[in-house]
Amino acid sequence: MGILIDASVFIGVERQQLEVDAATAGLRGEDDCLVSVITVSELLHGVHRATAPRVRARRAAFVERVLELFAVLPIDLATARLHAQVWADLESRGKMIGVHDLWLAAACIAHGHTLATGNVGEFSQVPGLHFKLWPA
Repeated sequence: MGILIDASVFIGVERQQLEVDAATAGLRGEDDCLVSVITVSELLHGVHRATAPRVRARRAAFVERVLELFAVLPIDLATARLHAQVWADLESRGKMIGVHDLWLAAACIAHGHTLATGNVGEFSQVPGLHFKLWPA
């Protein structure tokens, strides 16, 4: 279906002070690329955490560019149902992952998306999740 881009990809791009357009061009090939509302919150959290006005302004501009380039995937009922199921499964196996990562994994599985991430360790715990390391 498409590629959902994890915050780890955007954070890596922003920390290197690269242009988001060029850095994510390889993801945008023939697939539809999306960003989760969860990822948007994570990126905006980084804006609000910045104490230096210059850093805050740079991060805010970066997030706005991300929002211009990528459609935002909301949390829907299908994602909530899958989230609860995956959560229970991971918890029963003692393989819990981060709260935000769990929502992203559920969204990908529910909608048939592949996750582009720099955080393979967490996501490899989720059965049925298709992901790829980015940058490769």
